Amino acid sequence: MRLITRTEEFVLLAVWRLQDEAYSVPLRTELVELTDQKWSLGAVYMPLERLVKKGMLASSLSDSTPERGGRQKRIYSVTSSGKKALLKIQEVERRMWSGIPKLVVD
Repeated sequence: MRLITRTEEFVLLAVWRLQDEAYSVPLRTELVELTDQKWSLGAVYMPLERLVKKGMLASSLSDSTPERGGRQKRIYSVTSSGKKALLKIQEVERRMWSGIPKLVVD
């Protein structure tokens, strides 16, 4: 299994954290809060599309709601392949950080 990009990892983790609420606006909010960085909606949509193409995310449309003018939300969920990718990344990061000298900023 090939590793995914850091951005894809963050998006995949945000989808996992949000579960049934994993659609564009809450995903963007979650990413901004967790990374303390600005995320445009485009910066969220591109990795979402790549992860769907890679089979790591699935998407479905919610029921339409009056507060959205009858529009549906595209809800994302992590697939088995996505979970395996997250576990692989977690293991790689653990190995990369183990045994290195403590980092100190001068």
